[in-house]
Amino acid sequence: MIEIKINNEKEVVALLERVAEGIRYNVPLMRTIAGTMQSAVDQNFEAGGRPKWLGVKSRPGGSPLIDSGALRNSIHARWDNDEAQVGTNLVYAAIHHFGGETKPHKIKPVTKKGLAFNGIVRKSVDHPGSKIQARPFLVLTPQDEADILDDVQSYFQSLMK
Repeated sequence: MIEIKINNEKEVVALLERVAEGIRYNVPLMRTIAGTMQSAVDQNFEAGGRPKWLGVKSRPGGSPLIDSGALRNSIHARWDNDEAQVGTNLVYAAIHHFGGETKPHKIKPVTKKGLAFNGIVRKSVDHPGSKIQARPFLVLTPQDEADILDDVQSYFQSLMK
């Protein structure tokens, strides 16, 4: 029979208690992971997609999928003890992320009495709808996933100090 004697039992017990508490209370870890995910989404916008978004025209001096900046600025991180999330509450975000088709609809002026196109003025026009290619912006690359694993490892290492 093998017998193991622990001379620093109090230190070992204290360490195990810190690790156990760190497992029960995950908010600091989830906050860090959410921050890493939000940084990844910011990088997606900066790079014009990772991989690059197809069929996207950027305006002069602008980046693809950024017009007013509302979509990019709507990306927020949320976390609690059990999960980390990054997302947006903008209605049109889903069609840009997943792609799709808009339905035919009427366009009416908001601030004027009519709409002018090529010298023709109308009170409303029929829009045939649009096909929008997917431009996934809520994407984690393999490197982003590795960064999250690094976050987890760093968190548990910090508990053991």
